[in-house]
Amino acid sequence: MTNIDGVDIHFIWVRSKNPNALPLIMTHGWPGSVFEELKVIGPLTDPVAFGGRAEDSFDLVLPSMPGYGFSGKPKTADWTPDHIAHAWDELMKRLGYQHYVAQGGDWGSVIADKMAAQRPPGLLGIHVNMPATVPPEIARSLKAGDPPPSGLSDKEKAAYKSLANLYTRGGGYAAMMVTRPQTLGYALADSPVGQAAWMYDKFADWTYSGGAPERSLTKDEMLDDITLYWLTNTSTSAAQLYWTNNANNFNAVDVSIPAAVTVFPGEIYQAPRSWVDRSYHKLIYFNEVDKGGHFAAWEQPQLFAEEIRSAFRTLR
Repeated sequence: MTNIDGVDIHFIWVRSKNPNALPLIMTHGWPGSVFEELKVIGPLTDPVAFGGRAEDSFDLVLPSMPGYGFSGKPKTADWTPDHIAHAWDELMKRLGYQHYVAQGGDWGSVIADKMAAQRPPGLLGIHVNMPATVPPEIARSLKAGDPPPSGLSDKEKAAYKSLANLYTRGGGYAAMMVTRPQTLGYALADSPVGQAAWMYDKFADWTYSGGAPERSLTKDEMLDDITLYWLTNTSTSAAQLYWTNNANNFNAVDVSIPAAVTVFPGEIYQAPRSWVDRSYHKLIYFNEVDKGGHFAAWEQPQLFAEEIRSAFRTLR
């Protein structure tokens, strides 16, 4: 635990036995937590034990975002993704790392993108598994509720339809957290069944499971995550991040440092390479895999670890 800008930040720090390990800070999302990253600790810090090479070792730093899990709850509205990105750089400096890489999915992707935009001197590159790639003209069509524009490739059409479905049918949770986080949070904090239903709905939607998340995660794994929110009473403080951000996190970013992207088939949308190239201008790695969803590290830890090793290999 460390205090940054008045908020206690909880983090898991696991150092590799390899003295040349590459420091990596990974950020979780919602409705996740550091629990979704636990299964990749072994493969990333001790790759030899999991079929990898010693030279692909990482030192791992896994922070809980402000308002999530065992971290403190911000009392001000300035804990935006930009602020968290600055805090993560401060955390890595406090741990003694002069150079490092960053990774994230869901909110973690947003944080990694913000870190890339800030370009702190020690950041070598990023990897995201929910890239922000939607071009401005596509974003306008989606906002207007228009059908897919003409001239899109098959993959671009598929991405458009997935996003249109999120905005019209699957985005109610976000609309509520963006506009009324405390009203919603207090309701969830009064009912463990309500908390479980609110989160299980997203496990069903966002795992690569056809709507049956038990095919991707065990019941105990999901209950662990739900229970963490319940016992730390963080449903309200976690939802607050949506209000402080209040932005479309799929719209194209402008990242000019080395970046890597893995597209998982169960992600909210599968970012086409054509859109990725327009957003991440120094793309060092891109791959489309055949398993895993939005909770990639949780669902497919071995595959995820292999992707992270490949993504950052040229930055060592």
